[in-house]
Amino acid sequence: MESFLHKLKDITTFIFDVDGVLTDGTVFVTESGEQSRAFNIKDGYAIQLAVKCGYNVCAVSGSRSKSALYRLNGWGVQDVYMGIHTKIVKVKNYLEEKSIIHENVLYMGDDIPELEVMKIIGLPVCPADAVEEIKAVSMYVSPYAGGKGCVRDVIEKVLKVQGKWMNEDAYSW
Repeated sequence: MESFLHKLKDITTFIFDVDGVLTDGTVFVTESGEQSRAFNIKDGYAIQLAVKCGYNVCAVSGSRSKSALYRLNGWGVQDVYMGIHTKIVKVKNYLEEKSIIHENVLYMGDDIPELEVMKIIGLPVCPADAVEEIKAVSMYVSPYAGGKGCVRDVIEKVLKVQGKWMNEDAYSW
């Protein structure tokens, strides 16, 4: 845990999977084929705050959900990559384009498609209900499940360590 807390001070970038991290992984499908997902408002608040505080915030998903894109953009996340099945390539390109070093990245994933990425990132983390292979490579397992506050948990920890949580400058909307 000490190594995890020490790494929080250098985080400049948050990258999140969508289904299973920002949502609980449930996809509702209507008879017409439309899909919808539920997002946690506390996760959304923390994401908005991270964006406002100047962090890079990115989402990379295998899904092509327009509603997820809409929700993330509404929280101020401009770097949203949907329909990505080889996440390692997209994440490496993103970091190179933004000149971000791997050690300054917190990546939260929950399932096998994130495994390669999590092995190269400075701070791999996961929700409580991630698969065992992901838990094995994570430096921190949130006590919260995907879509149930795990994103808020890690963002809040980073902001607290860096002195940006409850900083009145960050709350002047």
